Amino acid sequence: MNSSENRILTTHVGSLIRTPEIVELMIRRSLGESVDNADFEHTVASGVRDVVRRQAEVGIDIVDDGEYGKINWITYVAERVKGLERRPIPTAEQGTEEIWPEQRRFGGFYRIYEAHESLLWLPDVPSKARYDGRPAVEFSNVVCAGPLRYDPTALQRDIRNLKAALQGLEVTDAFLPVVAPGSTELVKNLHYRSPEGFLFAMADVLAEEYRAIVDAGFIVQIDDAMLPMQRAILFAGKSLAEYKRWAEVRIEALNRALKGIPPARSRYHICFGSRNAPHTFDPALIDIIDLVLKVNVGAYSIEASNVRHEHEWQIWKDVKLSTGKKIIPGVVGHATNVVEHPELVAQRIQNFASLVGRENVIAGTDCGFSQGWSSARTHPEVQWAKLESLVEGARLASQRLWGR
Repeated sequence: MNSSENRILTTHVGSLIRTPEIVELMIRRSLGESVDNADFEHTVASGVRDVVRRQAEVGIDIVDDGEYGKINWITYVAERVKGLERRPIPTAEQGTEEIWPEQRRFGGFYRIYEAHESLLWLPDVPSKARYDGRPAVEFSNVVCAGPLRYDPTALQRDIRNLKAALQGLEVTDAFLPVVAPGSTELVKNLHYRSPEGFLFAMADVLAEEYRAIVDAGFIVQIDDAMLPMQRAILFAGKSLAEYKRWAEVRIEALNRALKGIPPARSRYHICFGSRNAPHTFDPALIDIIDLVLKVNVGAYSIEASNVRHEHEWQIWKDVKLSTGKKIIPGVVGHATNVVEHPELVAQRIQNFASLVGRENVIAGTDCGFSQGWSSARTHPEVQWAKLESLVEGARLASQRLWGR
């Protein structure tokens, strides 16, 4: 993992707001319209080239492709894993999703928020007038209908696009985000005899994706938002011990998928859901950090600017990083349009550096700015302003931490 040997390096969690051209094609696909595959591939490649260049111009050290080729951070696997299928949700089951505790407590908020969330910051494109915000792509439920087998076609495209986009640019490194096996359990299992059977089969399949990314020369980032989130959903009202027994198995599956991956070329990201929502049911980081640190990677990306979690930097007074490990605290938020002042960013970085060592901190964001093509969390102009503030804050912190 990249070390901050003479300054604080910067990165982000990966998913960036899609271009209007990509959004237009995604909306047309979601509406069931035919989209020329060559046109889609060209549009994604062009978008990746521009977004990588923009990151470099802003001053981000460790960049990625913005996840421009993915529908979202979880169900993209349906395009890469044989045995997964999209099936329409039966009419009788639509609208019957389980209500979890925070949605129950803040029902009025969620009714309004969910009605506008997918449309609020979407670019103004021609097909938007016919897209009323219903998550049409999600009505095609992803199910596991047969044995899992990896198809590398889409990943090879992403690798090819990122390599081409990096040509001629000066950046420290590049990464590609992928999903953790445990977070794919939102997929309905109709084939394997047990949840664990599906989980470990998915771990073996995703191991191919992880290895291919590292073999291509990139850092692999494992996204696992569902691990902490399930504490407040699947294990609501249950003991922490019950939750941890469940989570330990998910960590075991992830480490199985990571076998043979050099820790220095891998990092693990958790968050508590990316929405601009109350987050009053989030678990405390101190309750799950032991699980997080069991993942065999070189760096851990955590939320640290979300106002429900910003205070948790203090846990590192007692929690110790293993030698050679790094943390990537989110010192810039992704879910509001308030742009952090660089002085605040610098303070947050310095807080972590004072406890884990300046050389073990890489400055990042809490989460991605758009977990799917239709879930932009801020306006794109704000996204870039936040990344600029991240870079400037890291520069200020570096001056103070290294005395230059």
